[in-house]
This record gives sequence, C-alpha cells and structure tokens, in this order.
Amino acid sequence: MTVREVGIEEARRLRDEGYRVVDVREPVEWAAGRIAGATHIPLGDLPSRMSSDLPDRDERLLLYCRSGARSARAGSFLEANGYGNVVNLDALVTDWKSSGGPWEEEGVAEPPFSPRYARQVLIPEVGVEGQRRLRDARILVVGAGGLGSPTALYLAAAGVGTIGIVDDDAVEESNLQRQVLHRTEDIGERKVDSAERTLRALNPETRVVKHDEHLDAGSVERLIGGYDVVADGSDTLETRYVLNDAAVRLRKPVVHASVYRWEGLVTTFLPFQGPCYRCLYPIQPPDELAPACDVAGVMGVLPGLAGVLQATEVLKLLLGAGETLAGRLLTFDARAGRFDEVTVARDPSCPACGTA
Repeated sequence: MTVREVGIEEARRLRDEGYRVVDVREPVEWAAGRIAGATHIPLGDLPSRMSSDLPDRDERLLLYCRSGARSARAGSFLEANGYGNVVNLDALVTDWKSSGGPWEEEGVAEPPFSPRYARQVLIPEVGVEGQRRLRDARILVVGAGGLGSPTALYLAAAGVGTIGIVDDDAVEESNLQRQVLHRTEDIGERKVDSAERTLRALNPETRVVKHDEHLDAGSVERLIGGYDVVADGSDTLETRYVLNDAAVRLRKPVVHASVYRWEGLVTTFLPFQGPCYRCLYPIQPPDELAPACDVAGVMGVLPGLAGVLQATEVLKLLLGAGETLAGRLLTFDARAGRFDEVTVARDPSCPACGTA
C-alpha cells in the first residue's frame, strides 16, 4: 500500500480540518522550528512510541519531515501496523513556513548546533545533550605527533570544545609520513603552532590551547589538572610513567595508544576502576627494550589506526556511551590484518594504584 502524498496547500487544508500533524524529524531539527501544534515522534522512536503516542489507529494523521522521504517511510510503517488514515507531506517543510503556514519556534533554549554535527546528533547516544557535553569538554592530547595528530583531528571534527596540545618539538620532514597535523610548509615551525592552525581550519568552533613545553615530573600535574580526559600519544617510556602516576593521583582518565612498526595497542586507564599503566609494566624498562619509532621504525598508517581508536575511546568517555577499553588491551597487527584483545586486571601490589 502506498501512502497518499499531498503538497503544501492541501496539507494546510487537512490540518485545518483536524488532521493531527506528526513531525518525524530528529530533535535538533525540531528545536530549529516546526509546524505549529505538531506532535514530535522521531522516525527511530516510532516503533516504540506509536501505541502510546498514537493510540487511535483510525485517527487522521498528517506526517512530515524535512523533504518527505522519512515521513513516507513512517507512513508505510504505520499503515502496515493498522493505521488507516495516513497522509504524507511530500514537500520541503521550509516551503510550509515560507508560504505562511502556521509555524512555531518558541521554547528553544539556545540556537541549534551548526550543520557540521547534523549526522552525529542523529545517534541516540549523542543527540543534542551529548553534543553539548562534547562542546563543554576539555581534552589534553599529549604529543602532536603520529598518534596525537589523528586523535586531535577527530576530536575537533566531533565538536570537542577545548583541546590542549602538549609538545615541545618542531616539525621535521621525517614527521610528515605519519603526523598528519602538519604540512610541508610547516617544517621548522613549532608543532603546537602548526597543530593549532590545522585544527582551527578544520573546526573554528574548537578552542586550541598550546602547551609548548615538555611534560615531565615538574609540569605534569599542572598540565593535566584542568582537563577532563588525557589522550596519551607520547613516544617515550619516561613520559608514559610520569603521566600515569600523576593521572592516578589526580584521578584523571587516560586513553593510551602506542605503535611499533606494523603493530599497535590501545587501552583506557580509569584510576581505581581498572588497571593503570604500572599494573601492566610495574618498573620502567631500559630504553633499548622499547625503542622509539625513530629507532625501530613505524608504518605511517599505524598511528592513524591507533589514533582514530584513541579518539573513539575519548568520545565514549565524554558521552558515557558504550563499553570502554578499561581492563582490556586492544592490539592489532596491520600486516596480518588482525585485531586481538587481552583482558587485564588491577594489580593489588601496583606501586601507583595498588592496595597491598
């Protein structure tokens, strides 16, 4: 059965005759303005809400969305479930407003988010409220290198309001194979400056805080203290241990990633809720046992894979969505095309977070 479709003029007449208007758009669209008196039931909520919100299957219903496509699907669904008087507005809802059709925008607490987040706010775990959380969040990215580059880019693209970048280095040509925050013309420039310019070009709504300094025992608590989550893209063992111990003391979540040649690892450390870095590696090993990429080498795509996963973990923490990698090590071998997972637990005798 095909749902009957009408244009603007007939839809206005049907509304005046007593048809119930049903808006199947998403909350951010509804907040920007709607046909006066409409009932709001997003398309994805229709199966669970139709019986409670539309109890009379003989009621005359006029459905609409932005252009008529989603409301047509909603109409077909309702007819398949026994609704016998369904009509779809097959027109742009903006034409309804421009033609003088009854319209309301009252009660909008604040302007809707810019269209750049339109696909993201459609996700039930995000929505308008989740997007506000991202906007209000403060994330510190340790290292503007191979890992920090994709992490920071995707956090900015997602709408994270403040991103701090810690790095005391300058851009070198050998960085450009994997450090996608930087360009050839940035060679010789401070990495924090190059990173700021790239992130601002991607999303001018994101505030970038530059920390052109080295994270060490003397600076770590000051640097991480004002942030909600730390994304650890450091490439030295010393920095990882210093960061871990301070994060445990300040109870700061840390999303950790590391790469080696063709292999990578990502995990999340939630102080006193799961293991920390020292639970896995209690004592810092000699540098020769864990050489940096300038000694061991790394495929340029590896930090991209790890950094995207790292950004995903940060977003899940901010949104309270899904299951984080706390207590799990996600490892991947790009050469074999294989992902594996290892479950780890807190060590009661851990020198940083243990209870023994």
